[in-house]
Amino acid sequence: MTATLEQLRRCHFAVDLGAARTRVYVRGAGLVVDQPSAAAVNTRTGALIAVGEFAERMTGRTPDYIRVVRPVSGGTVVDIDMAQRMLRHLLGDKVRRALRRKPFLRAAVCTPHDADPLAQRAAIETLVGLGARRVELVDTLIAAAVGCGLPVEQPEASMIMVCGAAATEVAVLSLGNIVTAERVRVGGEAVDHAIVQHLRHEHELMLPSQNVRPLQLALSGNGLTAQGPASTEIHGRDVCTGLARSVQVDTAAVRDAIQTPLTAVLDSIGKVLRDCPPDLVADLADRGIMMVGGSALLPGFDEMLRQATSMPVHIAERPDVCAVQGLGTMLEGRIEPLELDPAA
Repeated sequence: MTATLEQLRRCHFAVDLGAARTRVYVRGAGLVVDQPSAAAVNTRTGALIAVGEFAERMTGRTPDYIRVVRPVSGGTVVDIDMAQRMLRHLLGDKVRRALRRKPFLRAAVCTPHDADPLAQRAAIETLVGLGARRVELVDTLIAAAVGCGLPVEQPEASMIMVCGAAATEVAVLSLGNIVTAERVRVGGEAVDHAIVQHLRHEHELMLPSQNVRPLQLALSGNGLTAQGPASTEIHGRDVCTGLARSVQVDTAAVRDAIQTPLTAVLDSIGKVLRDCPPDLVADLADRGIMMVGGSALLPGFDEMLRQATSMPVHIAERPDVCAVQGLGTMLEGRIEPLELDPAA
């Protein structure tokens, strides 16, 4: 269950454990951690070699006895012990000592909308291992809506789409609660994978795993829209010879390859609108959809949604940190619940 505002005001720090990045907000200090959710481990000794950005750069470049692991998958902790070790190193000794001084340490953590009890328990156990005596669970949709400034507590509809690395969540909010929501396991990673597979099958080209971002290379200009450049040059490794090679890629073909995973996102928006009360749908005609999450920055994604839904589509000012900023806003007590006017 999502914690109440009163419970969140008592929390000392909040964590957003994402498949791509981990973010930590400490009350009074702000955002203190914003690093990739990755850790490099020596499989011979079990020692932790690196976490965050350094571990991310090591992916695909290590000897056999060093393994880069991701303890979070799809917003769910899949390796509690490694997630705890990663968070300890990301926080650092200074922050951890400051938190340990709290007599009854409370924490808040984001969880996906459809998280099952096992996934919720894994998130709680991760923060309990850091010293938290009590852990409050907050729905990612609510936290992200607060972080991007939507009037969540008002009796009017707000539609939000959280575009994560492993999944996309779409919801309509009103009066501080979720009216209807849908989650599809399609995110930035699925789009990246679609582009990589297209280049492999059509051009027999393999892209490096980390040092080359396929989206930034294959999409430029207006991205998913037809007004972008007709072709772009991609550098990679030939599948047959293993040698470095460059090819000219038709961006129209790349857009077609991306359409398959993005179609599932469009279907989820349609399902949410069909399940939503008509009065709230009328509000959305003017307010539109707010996009948050790192994958919301996919070039041309917002324009594609505008054409498909005929609704206004907006991207938050800092879409990648909206969820943790929303947690911070609630921790600091900067959001007030709706108060009814006294009867005359």
